[in-house]
Amino acid sequence: MKKSVFLGTLAVAGLAAGLASAQTLAEVQERGALNCGVTTGLTGFAAPDANGEWAGFDVAICRAVAAAVLGDPTAVEFVPTTGQTRFTALASGEIDVLARNTTWTFSRDVDLSFEFVGVNYYDGQGFMVPRDLGVSSAMELDGATVCIQTGTTTELNLADFFASNNMSYEPVPIETNAEAQQQYLAGACDVYTTDASGLAATRATFEDPSAHVVLPEIISKEPLGPLVRHGDNEWGDIVRWTLNGLISAEELGITSANVMELTAGTENPEINRMLGTEGELGAMLGLESDWLVNVISSVGNYGEIFEGNIGENTPIGLARGLNAQWTDGGLLYSPPFR
Repeated sequence: MKKSVFLGTLAVAGLAAGLASAQTLAEVQERGALNCGVTTGLTGFAAPDANGEWAGFDVAICRAVAAAVLGDPTAVEFVPTTGQTRFTALASGEIDVLARNTTWTFSRDVDLSFEFVGVNYYDGQGFMVPRDLGVSSAMELDGATVCIQTGTTTELNLADFFASNNMSYEPVPIETNAEAQQQYLAGACDVYTTDASGLAATRATFEDPSAHVVLPEIISKEPLGPLVRHGDNEWGDIVRWTLNGLISAEELGITSANVMELTAGTENPEINRMLGTEGELGAMLGLESDWLVNVISSVGNYGEIFEGNIGENTPIGLARGLNAQWTDGGLLYSPPFR
């Protein structure tokens, strides 16, 4: 009952915020900065570097949107959020967009009155255990203590998985990834469960990553993506087509290294439309014609962002897998720019 009331309250707050603020683009431009909600810290996805500068796969989405609407990828105020606070921050208007490894679900889209603008990472929930625990399958976890972030889909998936396999577990509630890492390494739980990408990112920060095993089972679908409030379709379009632009740019071979050269014009009409040398796509969004040039020259295309932050040549070491382009057997696919 308490959960239903909470969800209903957030839904009303989200709707009210959307109706009261249907001009997010104008507000961001007047403010001169994008307020972007991110995680409190997950290496490779969103975390401050040694100089205090935010960097990562999700951070790049924030910077891409800022480049599109302000012409400046650094014009971002990063707002760290937890699994519990992220939706309130978006519904209340504290942030303009949430780019925080958040799963697109029915209730979040409909009941909470948010709008997911696409998927920037196809994921699934997994389990990590110490190697010396001697476990090789999630089916061997009966009776385990499990560190689990509250307010997340992983909490519900975990309960479903154990119930359907007639196993029991003892949850160890945690609020942030940093807390989960601390509790897990201290032995407060046998298992840490979250999205498989998050497990890889967390393990990469350990002193001895090889002492920990990510089990083979993936127990859910977790389409992760940025989201905005309902009620401002124009703003949703900007964030959506910025993400689509990153995906299409990789497919069409537009990179941070060659984008300026391509603005001279090409034989590919879609590239010309994307870069503003043909058509009026920028004006349709209320942006300058070179909005996508600013994006790609600032953060690169989707592939550059992936490989630079979480790819196989980084400590995170993630293969493209489902996140490869559709032309390479993956699920990445942008609607056409026309």
